[in-house]
Amino acid sequence: MALVTGGSRGIGRAVSRELALAGATVIINFQRAEESARKVAREIENSGGSCELLRFDVSEAEEVQYMCQDILKRHGRIDILVNNAGITRDQLFVRMKPEDWRRVLDVNLTGVFLCTRYVAKAMMKRRSGSIINMASVAGMAGNPGQANYSASKAGIIGLTKSLAKELAPWGIRVNAVAPGYIETDMTQALPDQVKEEVLGLIPQRRFGTPEDVAPAVLFLASPASAYITGQIINVSGGLYM
Repeated sequence: MALVTGGSRGIGRAVSRELALAGATVIINFQRAEESARKVAREIENSGGSCELLRFDVSEAEEVQYMCQDILKRHGRIDILVNNAGITRDQLFVRMKPEDWRRVLDVNLTGVFLCTRYVAKAMMKRRSGSIINMASVAGMAGNPGQANYSASKAGIIGLTKSLAKELAPWGIRVNAVAPGYIETDMTQALPDQVKEEVLGLIPQRRFGTPEDVAPAVLFLASPASAYITGQIINVSGGLYM
């Protein structure tokens, strides 16, 4: 049983499909993109996989608690948690509004805290589980105009390492995947000049796709990574080394 937050589009969609095709029943969380979520569900079901949709805001503690309790009541367990939900509100730091700073941190970082808090308790009782957090090379190298986003992703990296140490005695592994420039709705809005500059920095000379990221998540969720915890796997084509 896997819960993927922000699973309706982009990387979340690819991860949901990858886990479902590997045999997991996937709960796809979404907040606004209902039609996209339904499309992913149809794709999974048409491929013989199993999934369900669940709408909630990862940044709202009461919603997260209620929904996690609902999943556990109906299914009895959550074996895999993929904290993927994230947003951007880019702006130069001196022009960044406090509400844009707070909202990005609330969704990207506090959302990981809340979802992990409630799921980890259930995993501790079973003494097993795999938690995969979606970080970013922006959290390792920083990005101009993305102080809020970079700070949230750097926070995820620190949280991942702390939780890996804290939860290991209960058989729970906590790792993160740090994508580089991935072609999603989030990055399509960037100006062409910025895209060309970024492309010149990538040794593999191509942008990544969500399908490049999903196998790394599957690996960290599977028994193949049983002795791996507290690690950040870069999926960036060499953009960050």
